[in-house]
Amino acid sequence: MKVLLIVNTSASAVTARARVVIRKALSADHDVTMVETGRRGHATRLALDAAAVGTDVVVVLGGDGTLNETANGLAGSDTALATLPGGSTNVFARTIGVVDDPIEATGQLLAALGRGAIRRIGLGSVNGRYFLFHVGCGFDAAVVAQVERRAGLKRYAGHPLFVYAGFDTWFRHYDRSRPRFAVHFKDGSTVDDGYLCICLNTNPYTYLGSRPLNLAPEADLDHGLSTVTFRTMAFRTMMAAIASALGRGSRLRRDRKIDYRSDLDGLVVEGFGPFPYQVDGDHLGEADRLEFRHEPDRLLVVMPNESS
Repeated sequence: MKVLLIVNTSASAVTARARVVIRKALSADHDVTMVETGRRGHATRLALDAAAVGTDVVVVLGGDGTLNETANGLAGSDTALATLPGGSTNVFARTIGVVDDPIEATGQLLAALGRGAIRRIGLGSVNGRYFLFHVGCGFDAAVVAQVERRAGLKRYAGHPLFVYAGFDTWFRHYDRSRPRFAVHFKDGSTVDDGYLCICLNTNPYTYLGSRPLNLAPEADLDHGLSTVTFRTMAFRTMMAAIASALGRGSRLRRDRKIDYRSDLDGLVVEGFGPFPYQVDGDHLGEADRLEFRHEPDRLLVVMPNESS
């Protein structure tokens, strides 16, 4: 196969040794070209070019942000996406069963390629940008913004940094005095007092160490989008929701102050003024309106735990 290996050398788990070992392993059976990303958005351009020249598989060694950019370049093409864990959390890789060591994951990838374990999956889109696992609106995105302000620490203190940023944002960097947006659904219903909304294409939402945060167990690659909208930022509700998500998430979905929907083909989040949002873990600034769609069968993906 013709393979492009995209490497984000700034990702927290990417080392010089890993790059050499992974490229050598892939090259034993495939025609491999390796490129390094140099700026934000670079992976999208590399993926577009790879698809245009008939590359069979684009392998990403990097974090969720690089993976999202690559998916946006490959969506709708006949070039498959494969992922090797190079970031601090690697949400999508872990969701589809990729092991958390990049060198061990390379062996897993080669085995999947050998048996042709590639299939099309559905993606979400927000204002025309695809996402693999989720988009966060409101408080969640404000937390991501605070993490990105401390990007130099992320390589060494990934999960503790997120926990610290969550509390710091709660107390100092987010207006909890009023709702920030309304969420409009295609059935005509509206949640008009949203403080935080997560729109999910997959579950779990993220991981804390080895523990998944299960917000929407119904969210998977073969069905529509799910949404979890918090109608309060009361500390007790938030802590109870996190505790529930560390289990099966059932209590979270029964809370009257949390609106839960699943298998959606679209929705709109309309702000009461600008609100922050993030896509697959990358803070993208603020928006007044976000339009979500589910896009079935949009991306070819190498699935390490599936047969051909």
